[in-house]
Amino acid sequence: MKKMRQSVARTWAIMIWIAAVLLVLITFSPLVLNPGRTNPRVLSLPFTLWSGMLTTLLLVLLAYLSSRIRDKL
Repeated sequence: MKKMRQSVARTWAIMIWIAAVLLVLITFSPLVLNPGRTNPRVLSLPFTLWSGMLTTLLLVLLAYLSSRIRDKL
């Protein structure tokens, strides 16, 4: 039973790493970092600023999930 739990936890950990790498790649792609792009605006914040804040929030969430999974190993 313990081996099965460890393999599931490792699978989730690998998936979280892949998600984090993809998120970073998307963040530094022209999808987000487009020179001079300010629209759409959210709460008077330009696109690059609020998308960066969203990316940071998602990375913090992934770090939290990773730590919770690591505790189960």
